[in-house]
Amino acid sequence: MTQRDMAGYLGVSTATIRNWRKEKPNLYKIVMQGFEVEEVKNLLKESLEKLESAGENTKGVKG
Repeated sequence: MTQRDMAGYLGVSTATIRNWRKEKPNLYKIVMQGFEVEEVKNLLKESLEKLESAGENTKGVKG
């Protein structure tokens, strides 16, 4: 996600994000960690869906 994407998602300007990084590093860190958590959550969801799909595709196959 780009800085522009993040700003749009948060409803702030890209300048605000840059200011947070410079003036409020703890806030910036927390916001970035939140985006990382969301990204990992989405990756896990995609992986689970692929696993479930693979399981459905192998039903009835003798192992």
